Amino acid sequence: MFKILEAEFLSENVKKIIIQAPRIARKRKAGQFIILRLDENGERIPLTIADSSQESITIIVQGIGKTTQDLNKLEKGDTILDVVGPLGKASHIEKFGNVVCIGGGVGTAIAYPTAKAFKEAGNNVTTINGARSKEIVILENEMKTISDHAFITTDDGTYGHHGYVTDILKDLLEKGLTNTNDKIDFILAIGPIPMMRAVAELSRPYNIKTFVSLNPIMVDGTGMCGGCRVIVGGESKFGCVDGPEFDGHLVDFTNLINRNNTYKDLESEALNKSPTCPKDHALK
Repeated sequence: MFKILEAEFLSENVKKIIIQAPRIARKRKAGQFIILRLDENGERIPLTIADSSQESITIIVQGIGKTTQDLNKLEKGDTILDVVGPLGKASHIEKFGNVVCIGGGVGTAIAYPTAKAFKEAGNNVTTINGARSKEIVILENEMKTISDHAFITTDDGTYGHHGYVTDILKDLLEKGLTNTNDKIDFILAIGPIPMMRAVAELSRPYNIKTFVSLNPIMVDGTGMCGGCRVIVGGESKFGCVDGPEFDGHLVDFTNLINRNNTYKDLESEALNKSPTCPKDHALK
């Protein structure tokens, strides 16, 4: 059993949960994830480690499906049956120079630890934090703390730039990071698949190395089940052991979207059967 030390909502259905897991905490690196199971009958779900101390790990959970909604009902003092990790390859961290880290929605929680590691490695870090509206912007202060330049965008214009993260990135690519026309050396984009694909296509003509963190269907997290297969550079890779971060210019995003939609009807059915599921939270 793994004890929850702290739990608080960052927005309406996004919750920060700190779990007592010292062995995982002491070994985890930026970019790695865990797989947890709430109880004996629960499904296994992957969640990125957003932060850690010597004794605990932090995850940030968006309540979309049945399991994530059930997880977000837990409070301080509750327990989780299984937490396995750290899994996946750590982010490749080196001193590139000027690095841009982009987080879309809850993807900001995944981008944050890597952006922090880039800063600690001596990079000039620019962050772009995007959300649908002001109410669901997360980790704003944390991102600003490790950024040389920080931007906020909202789809509806209620906070920061009215528009998308790609608007800011396009401006940076065309004009440079500062008045001295500094070029961008590396881009990391994490969030919804359409956003990551748009960032990759935007940076492609500039030939800037651009990495994305993929979220394929995952079961065991060890490469055995093959559920997390993705196509990168025309070759099959496993998101859990070869990733989760891959060169965005080589990812077959169409294949990723199609595979992620495989069980959409079953996911919706499971969520709709949940006795506490509001109708407006059902998967469409």
